Amino acid sequence: MRLDVVSIFPDYLAPLDLSLIGKARRDGLLDLHVHDLRDFTHDRHRTVDDTPYGGGAGMVMKPQPWSEALDHVLAQGKSIDATGRRRVPTLIVPGPGGEPFTQAIARELADEPWLAFACGRYEGIDERVYEWAGERMPVRVLSLGDYVLNGGEVAVLAMVEAIARLLPGVIGNAESLVEESHEDGLLEYPVYTKPATWDGREVPEVLLGGNHAAIATWRHQQRVERTAARRPDLLPPAAATSALGELEERVATPADAPDLQVLTRACWAPEFARYGMFGAGEEDLDEVRDGIQHWDTRVWRRDGALLASVRVRPHPDEDSAWQIGRLMVAPYLQGRGLGRELLAYAESLAPEDVRTFWLNTGAKSTENLRMYRKAGYRVRPGEGAFPGTVDLTKRRPASPPSSSS
Repeated sequence: MRLDVVSIFPDYLAPLDLSLIGKARRDGLLDLHVHDLRDFTHDRHRTVDDTPYGGGAGMVMKPQPWSEALDHVLAQGKSIDATGRRRVPTLIVPGPGGEPFTQAIARELADEPWLAFACGRYEGIDERVYEWAGERMPVRVLSLGDYVLNGGEVAVLAMVEAIARLLPGVIGNAESLVEESHEDGLLEYPVYTKPATWDGREVPEVLLGGNHAAIATWRHQQRVERTAARRPDLLPPAAATSALGELEERVATPADAPDLQVLTRACWAPEFARYGMFGAGEEDLDEVRDGIQHWDTRVWRRDGALLASVRVRPHPDEDSAWQIGRLMVAPYLQGRGLGRELLAYAESLAPEDVRTFWLNTGAKSTENLRMYRKAGYRVRPGEGAFPGTVDLTKRRPASPPSSSS
């Protein structure tokens, strides 16, 4: 693959001589050329910018140096494509106004034989350059994220590394590319190495047993949980759901246990990480199945995917109390009022003789506590039923007297 980069700071690209990318260049897998935009100016000050038409702060990069620099890049194309025309590169212009640069785009660009990068600075490049370049080669404006950098060089470093490492021979073990973050829409699972015990922390037991099927299952669960906690926007598009009535509801059975285990971990992992809370989400499948047997557990699905759940039962230690537990909404559907709907639904399942609703949550779970307080629950003094938690109760409203005819 050939890469051409145009910048007013060519030394900024020096890190591309390091590590695996530098080795790929030395091995001939990458043919990288960096061009100084100022070499294509014609005044004594080597000026590449000027004030913007219409006024405003900052400076705008002039079209003339860019057209000459890109013409110079185009002139490097010696080979002929299948149509008999001289090959041209795909021009990448990093900028916050572009489409998000993703792993899928990195893979797409890794199939291109020739890429060119234009590193803008100041307030950007004169818009006419994009039009001019688009008449000569494919042009893509790509963004690393929703933030602004001083120039395109940092973005080019990131993009070149993301693209080049996908080329055959750049990564020594090609299998290491298969299960990376974003390769199939999920983030990568956590990884561990020796020693098995460090600073009082253990490597998960499943990784030590040699059961590859169990390891694969564990890793997939970890990927789902991590994605739900850190990047819920990457999860499936059931996010259009805005009410429980749009989902399929039924009583849970032991067959729902694996999905309930994953949903529990996905919902509680952020709480545990944020507050150092109790790790109740670490139940194994047998414990989840046992919970289904001892609670009235309801699940809501769409297209087979488990999106919400709650469980209820008469409180085993308090007379006339209705215990509500495991109120869970998939993280990428949270913030839509589904939790309040679940809570109201759980209360509606209580028998007529119930006088008090009871639930338990983390003492530092500010979002949960806020929702429960709005629903009329009050925190009981002292520690809750589990370490690091609080108990909340709410008196059941008295039923209005029936009217007589």
